[in-house]
Amino acid sequence: MSATVTADHILETRGVSHELGDFVVAAAFARGGATAAFALGDGTLRIAPRAGGDWRAVDVHDGAALALAPDAGPDTYLSGGDDGKFRRVGEAAADIAGFGMKWVEHVASFADAKTRLLACSVGRQVHLFDGAGKKLKVLEHPSSVTGVVFDSKGKRVAASHYNGASLWFVAAKTDSARKLEWKGSHTGIAISPNGESVVTAMQENALHGWRLTDGQHMRMTGYPGKTQALGFTRSGKWLATSGAEAIVLWPFFGGGPMGKAPTELAGGDGVICTFVAAHPQHEAVAAGFSDGLVVLADIGTARILPVCGPGRGPVSALAWSADGAHLAFGTETGFAALVDFSRQ
Repeated sequence: MSATVTADHILETRGVSHELGDFVVAAAFARGGATAAFALGDGTLRIAPRAGGDWRAVDVHDGAALALAPDAGPDTYLSGGDDGKFRRVGEAAADIAGFGMKWVEHVASFADAKTRLLACSVGRQVHLFDGAGKKLKVLEHPSSVTGVVFDSKGKRVAASHYNGASLWFVAAKTDSARKLEWKGSHTGIAISPNGESVVTAMQENALHGWRLTDGQHMRMTGYPGKTQALGFTRSGKWLATSGAEAIVLWPFFGGGPMGKAPTELAGGDGVICTFVAAHPQHEAVAAGFSDGLVVLADIGTARILPVCGPGRGPVSALAWSADGAHLAFGTETGFAALVDFSRQ
């Protein structure tokens, strides 16, 4: 009993949680930081004020929600569903685009002082929009798109698919992808903060990467399970991944990751790490496990801080606020929480 109390101490003293009644598909914070949102398998979005207060439900999809991201604006969200709708969600949900019976499986956004971009994937296509929701272009891929991400400057958008990934310049007058080829099924994608590396998760319990400066391939293997989540730390020195019995961190410095062993944190109990989210300000990673455990790991010191104890279902979603002060997470059983790390 004492171990359970200790593991839940952060949740109990700094968090607010709810049983939402359905699979938490994804979590995100609005770009302005005032709210967090949880997308559910029943097609609703639950929006939680960061400052406290009631969580409200918004009906978004006639079916399951499949993807969630912050909108390019400060207070709204982007959602994709199996009803073929790409929607903007605030007080209510409004269509950006509809695609009939085709699923909108991935959504993404980018925003800086000059540029606002939205993207969604439908089958083999990535649809690009400006911040107002006006269609800019459609990018065709050789097979179904399995992940979409903008680079850190909003200049390029990348998509994973069967046999590799494609990298596009958003503002190109003539669209021609840089093809990153590697045989097999690629199921997710990340771009390093400096824009020099693209990494994909693969169906075969491995990662594959391309160093864009010289075309060097990077192969990262040894996972007992599939990598559902991957992302670079803010500095780009580490790539954090799920799919093993620990948080796996690949070094992207000193010539790595090739020829270098990964760092593993928070492992040793035989429970698979199901989700990771790199801290947006520090060299730290939040991770969730198949037994419901959520931890915060400091990479430099290897210190592990329990955030939520096991017993609430496999962790299926994690997200940080942009300032790194709040963490949102959810599980397959519908448990969701918002934790405040800013209070002393």
